[in-house]
Amino acid sequence: MIRNDTAVLDAKRGDVNGDGTPDQVYLTGSPTVGSAFVQNIQLTVVDGRSGAKYTSQLKDNAGYNARLFLGDFTGDRVDDILISIDSGGSGGFTYNYIYSFLQNVFHELYNNEWFYEAYSDASVIYEDNYKVRIVNRSLHKQYLLDISTRDPSYLSELYDSNGKLRKPVEGSVLGVSGAYPIDLQGDRVYEIWPLQRVIGLYNADTLAYLQTPLSWSSNTSRFIPMFQWASVIGNDTN
Repeated sequence: MIRNDTAVLDAKRGDVNGDGTPDQVYLTGSPTVGSAFVQNIQLTVVDGRSGAKYTSQLKDNAGYNARLFLGDFTGDRVDDILISIDSGGSGGFTYNYIYSFLQNVFHELYNNEWFYEAYSDASVIYEDNYKVRIVNRSLHKQYLLDISTRDPSYLSELYDSNGKLRKPVEGSVLGVSGAYPIDLQGDRVYEIWPLQRVIGLYNADTLAYLQTPLSWSSNTSRFIPMFQWASVIGNDTN
């Protein structure tokens, strides 16, 4: 059922078309010799009842560690298909998709590009007195970070001895670096939890993470934010 010039990257079994019979779900792709990088990644479902095969091409179809998760994200008691692929770039981005396959028809419910465009109109602004303000205009939220415990050499680049900024400085909210299934409400319906890094002066300068769990709205037929957190990595205590 799988072409000879491709490899099976991951496989799961579950009823994804809603007929009550478990189906086979595959991710396949073309491996690169001497590397874990895989190209031409595609999604295939084999109908458990008829044996018919259905294939869907992914927009971002190359990367590392392609994997599947089956679970109900919409509340219809039928498994949906979550695809996760690591980009492998320095930003640590991932490609994530959620598909439904009711009645043997692929329908994309979620992708990271849509999430970023819909909910990531944000600014990261350094302020006097060792503060950084994150403003998310998409969700009408803001967060104030205290960076006073950062390395003195880092702070001296930004601030004078009185804690005043030497010049205006801004950071960035990056794209999604992971989107994870989680049943927050304990109802056997999964939410999707995208994670975004907030960076300061350079890519490795992680200031915080924005976490925005999304739940499916049957009224709008789309995922909507439940809430958003800005979280920081704690410092070691002496």
